[in-house]
Amino acid sequence: MARIARWDRPVENGVGRLRAWAHMLLADHGVFRLVYLNKHRVSERLWRSAQPAPHQIARLRAEGVRTIINLRGGREHGSWQLQKETCERLGIHLTEFIVRSRGAPDRETLLNAKAFFDQVEFPAVMHCKSGADRAGFVAALYLIVHEGKTVDEALRQLSVRFGHFRFSKTGILDAFFDLYRREGEAKGIPFLDWVEHHYDAEALERDFKPGFWSNILVDRIMRRE
Repeated sequence: MARIARWDRPVENGVGRLRAWAHMLLADHGVFRLVYLNKHRVSERLWRSAQPAPHQIARLRAEGVRTIINLRGGREHGSWQLQKETCERLGIHLTEFIVRSRGAPDRETLLNAKAFFDQVEFPAVMHCKSGADRAGFVAALYLIVHEGKTVDEALRQLSVRFGHFRFSKTGILDAFFDLYRREGEAKGIPFLDWVEHHYDAEALERDFKPGFWSNILVDRIMRRE
């Protein structure tokens, strides 16, 4: 709570801005995102990326982006403080759709996804920390519930191409869609109907077993959220 209170407030002065930048670059590993933002097109109106820095947000605005969707949750980083300030200055709508990458997707969040995307002002970009796991999951969810794509098409968003590894803890996101294909799609049950009436998050958590070395790579070396 103390970290949230520290960063979930306006930048006060030059020292405060310097502190926010230092925290974004070092504690939140933003120095790597200056080199590679992991930005990719999901559809004609939606992009996915890693957490953008202020100058990268300005570039997105110049490209026509009207909404930024933060998937991270927890306003505990200088990245959030700088992002909020920059969006307000540039007239970009900043909103949140919080998901997690290392647990079974929450039923209520899934059921709220369609209504959320229906009210987004596009063009939009959504981001997590690295643009690999949560961004891929919500991109897949968007394609299914908002654009009517098949699960096979949507699952292309969860790929090693974006830095996602299905055999680590984040592979539970792939396992969720695999579960729907077996228990829902194979029986002709629409996706949201299956989520509402058949999906068992506790069983998915219990049955999913991540790979040991993939966990080392993703959690210890790459320091993913």
